[in-house]
Amino acid sequence: MTGHGNEDPELAPQGPDYRHHRTGEDNGDAHLKSLLIHHQVIIPVTAGKLDLGTWQQVFYAEFDGQRRKRVIIKVMGE
Repeated sequence: MTGHGNEDPELAPQGPDYRHHRTGEDNGDAHLKSLLIHHQVIIPVTAGKLDLGTWQQVFYAEFDGQRRKRVIIKVMGE
């Protein structure tokens, strides 16, 4: 699901015959894709910095077009 035309139509259908699209919405595939990559993450912070592993990075993926979004950050612990 890179957005380069090689998406799996069985995994996240996009066509008008997809049942979700019969409701007037056309973003059913975006819902499924967000479930696959998750919509939240827990990241440890140590000494005020993200404590990521050597090969870890944080990415934001948008599958539903350009809409207003919000980011919620919850701080837990010490």
